[in-house]
Amino acid sequence: MKTNLIAVLLCFAASVPAVAQKADKRLAESTAVLTTIVDKNEISNTAWGRAKCVLVYPSVKKVGIGIGVSYGRGVLVCRSGANMDGKWGAPIMYSLDTSSLGAQLGSTSTDYVLVVITQRGADKVLSGKLKLGAGASAVAGPSGANAAAFNDPNVDILSYSQSKGLFAGASLGSASMATDEKANKDLYGKDIDAAQMVRDGQTPTPPAAQPLVDVLQKASSKGM
Repeated sequence: MKTNLIAVLLCFAASVPAVAQKADKRLAESTAVLTTIVDKNEISNTAWGRAKCVLVYPSVKKVGIGIGVSYGRGVLVCRSGANMDGKWGAPIMYSLDTSSLGAQLGSTSTDYVLVVITQRGADKVLSGKLKLGAGASAVAGPSGANAAAFNDPNVDILSYSQSKGLFAGASLGSASMATDEKANKDLYGKDIDAAQMVRDGQTPTPPAAQPLVDVLQKASSKGM
């Protein structure tokens, strides 16, 4: 009996670091993608200044034969407070289903960055499940010379992609995204309410996520 108990405890102890490593890996990869797009100045200071939330999906790949399904795991970070105009808060794990883009992606790994620039868009994202175009409009984000001139009040989300080192605006069609409940429970040790967590702004930022938050703080400060 005692031997079996010890074996169970050892298995549990071994699984904890594995869970932490998965979360840390996702956060580190998301930070690297975000750092690259910030350094390349692909997103205007005006957009950063309006940003309520940012979603980063590193290394999205097509899964399956033929058209297949493209499924990614990423991170959402939002500003805290009722009007979402406070400091950048703790991250929330999210998933992305881009079935409509399967034929376009091929076997190449693609990174996505989505900048949510309206309260309406942020509310839809934080509802837990969102299909782009259904209540929140998303367009390929303008970059380079066109970035500074963009000012469409009807657009909620600007989307960008990076493939083979090149960033560009990307249309995500009717892609769907949702909270990654298992990953969030692994990260925080309990089920979370994404909207409440953002509004309260009281959840401590995990150490592995601090570099990601720092990049967002630096980028968004340019637009203030």
